[in-house]
Amino acid sequence: MVQRPLPRILRDGGASLTRGRDLARSAADGASDVLRPLIVLSRGLVRLLAAGRRRWTATPRERRGALLFLAAAAVLAVALTPYGPVSALVAVLAAAAWLGRDRARAPEESGPSEEQAARLASLYEALVPYFSVPEAPEPLYAHGGEWQRALSDFGFDERGRLAALTVAYPAYFADGDPESRARVERLLHAKCGRGREYHFAWDEEANRLTLTALPPLPTDIPAQPFVTSPGEVVLGLTDALAVRRTVPLVDAGGAALDVPPVVWRTGARSPEPHLLVAGRPGSGTSTLLRAIALQALRGGDVLVVDGGGTGDYTCFVGRDGVLGVECGLTGALGALEWAERETERRLVAANRARQAGEAPPEDVRRPLWVLVDRPAVLGHLARAEGLADPQSHLRVPLRHGRAAQVTVVVAEQYDCLDGLDPVVAQYAKARVALAPAGARQAAEILGAAPQSTPAGELPPGRGYARLGTGPVLRLQVPATPDPYDDSAADTHREAVLALLPRRGGSGLAKQAGPAGEEVPVEAAGAEPDEEPTTQPVRVSVADA
Repeated sequence: MVQRPLPRILRDGGASLTRGRDLARSAADGASDVLRPLIVLSRGLVRLLAAGRRRWTATPRERRGALLFLAAAAVLAVALTPYGPVSALVAVLAAAAWLGRDRARAPEESGPSEEQAARLASLYEALVPYFSVPEAPEPLYAHGGEWQRALSDFGFDERGRLAALTVAYPAYFADGDPESRARVERLLHAKCGRGREYHFAWDEEANRLTLTALPPLPTDIPAQPFVTSPGEVVLGLTDALAVRRTVPLVDAGGAALDVPPVVWRTGARSPEPHLLVAGRPGSGTSTLLRAIALQALRGGDVLVVDGGGTGDYTCFVGRDGVLGVECGLTGALGALEWAERETERRLVAANRARQAGEAPPEDVRRPLWVLVDRPAVLGHLARAEGLADPQSHLRVPLRHGRAAQVTVVVAEQYDCLDGLDPVVAQYAKARVALAPAGARQAAEILGAAPQSTPAGELPPGRGYARLGTGPVLRLQVPATPDPYDDSAADTHREAVLALLPRRGGSGLAKQAGPAGEEVPVEAAGAEPDEEPTTQPVRVSVADA
């Protein structure tokens, strides 16, 4: 049987298809060369729009109106300027061309350097006893194993220390046990370099632990009038990843900053109306109380009781809005007894106003702040002299202070916390722990362990804060020294003096019952018989 030849198109089809592909590729290359300027401009415009959208998303809601006004003013100025629209168009095209260019990528390294690999291998070997069990069939952690399977997303700083790391751990590890977590965190803190603070994020679903080296919080922010709503108090500064709010600040050098704050909301609708501060000597508890007092004086009255008798609050004596600064036992008893009766008086006045269908009086709506430093010392002195513990007069303000616009702030040292009245710990749900000795001590005060490890040496005012059942936040208290302390920086002392109200007469002339007469707290539906007799009570400032 004679074999017929194939058609020509089938015999020479391979060469024709090859030439067709070459022609199509050449045409595409030529078109890309011709349209390259348009491609670059389009890519740049897309990147400009993406950058603008990111900027808009990152701007807090309270500042978006000002940003829109600024943008509208800029557009109007460009429109009214001669050759303004043309110049703006040229500038936009130039920026788009610059952003749309092909960015030469640096050649990616195949992996970490020898020193970095040795550091990661050493860290992997150190984690083996924590994440391995003998009966595991294919252990993720084993001596001499591959660290690449367990450690990823690592980053190093300029000194060669780990700045970021993701650790994969087996599913049988007890990541819900605080003690097991604490052991791993202590090991990573030691291996990654001491002297820094690290944040640990445990992803229990994916069995991943992410370590991040936190930058130090600024310590040169002086006391200043913070931009807050009524009833809000800035306790200090924190990390940008912890809160989504920022406040405009000015540092000691005069530079404007936007810093995330720790804001404590007080008042009738606050879930945590009272604050407990714990710290070591020199950790900044008095600094925090001074910062709170300066902010409270902007719209309220302040009563200060200095149980330690150190004279750290002498600068408030005789100032407008300051009802008294007590340093002795007798004065502290009188001041706290007055605060107790003033709380009862406010409750009675507010109840009568509600029964009459009226708003509470102005003196009832005005916030009253009771700041008590070292009450355990006063309790010890009172027991030695056979007197009542001054803390017993804090029970009524702590229990009913929310409705009476009375806020109580108590500061005590760690070794004297046992001397606090149980009512203080029960009702002071906002907590601050300054310079804790470790995560366990911070957890005892805050009710939860912090997600970061403290550095070796903490500056004054550094610690942790927790408002109610919220997360534990890093905290740096603004520099609010005693303005009469010559060892403090002059800029910080001048900032405190600028915030202090002018000196006036004694402010403690509120309505309160006599010391030997009880003021009843009436029920919501009870009708008062007659107006209780009131007289002013004056609390003198005792010498330290």
